[in-house]
Amino acid sequence: MFTGIIQAIGTIEHLETRGGDCRLSIATGKLPLAGAALGDSIAVSGVCLTAIALGENQFSADVSRETLARTTLGGLKAGSRVNLELALTPATRLGGHIVSGHVDGVGEVVERKADARSVRFVIEAPANLAKYIAEKGSICVDGVSLTVNDVNGRRFDLNIVPHTLSETTLDEFQPGRKVNLEVDLLARYLERLLLGDKAAESGGVSAELLANSGFIKNL
Repeated sequence: MFTGIIQAIGTIEHLETRGGDCRLSIATGKLPLAGAALGDSIAVSGVCLTAIALGENQFSADVSRETLARTTLGGLKAGSRVNLELALTPATRLGGHIVSGHVDGVGEVVERKADARSVRFVIEAPANLAKYIAEKGSICVDGVSLTVNDVNGRRFDLNIVPHTLSETTLDEFQPGRKVNLEVDLLARYLERLLLGDKAAESGGVSAELLANSGFIKNL
């Protein structure tokens, strides 16, 4: 588990294709690796990866075909910058929100504009994720815990302050950029819980189910 508070910006040193999946080697910059061990989880632009080799300022991780298909990691190349965060510990300050590192889908930056000293971004989420994104709720974008300012259909608005721009890769975002999205963990589990015993059947939460459960009043 992670908090979405980025600890360092890393750089892809090498990406090696291996039988349909790949292995990443990442220079970790100022990430504190002194206490890290083989098998530890490290979030790379919001994707939870397992360290299979550790150096003084570098680690390697294998990326499965499933992860390549569901995230932006397959588009990385040598020199690409990535957001890094070590897994949280019982002593970690939970300054962001609870992040699993399991990316739900890939969104796209559709607008960027200055707003005083901040930058406003509009990001379009995949249609199947829109229902989990709420105004003033939390969302994880490329590993960064952020607050949703506004929602309009599949699109949501973010305000990024100067500190976050300087300490993450968000300052590189321009329209057309693909980004990893992880919606709020509680929203996903709430949807599943609403299904009750029907969770064992195919299908999801419907208007009929919500009405029968008392969440929608029949007019």
